[in-house]
Amino acid sequence: MKMKYSKAGMELVQVAILVAIAVGLGLIFRAEITDFVNNTFEGLDGFN
Repeated sequence: MKMKYSKAGMELVQVAILVAIAVGLGLIFRAEITDFVNNTFEGLDGFN
């Protein structure tokens, strides 16, 4: 049974690392992401 808990713990660590990487990339590219979203919505407003 000990191995099962250890494997589940490792999966939790992997998920935590992936979330941390995603948040880090979001913070690094925050300006680019904001510009992209704003430009996309401005383009959609042009269709009205």
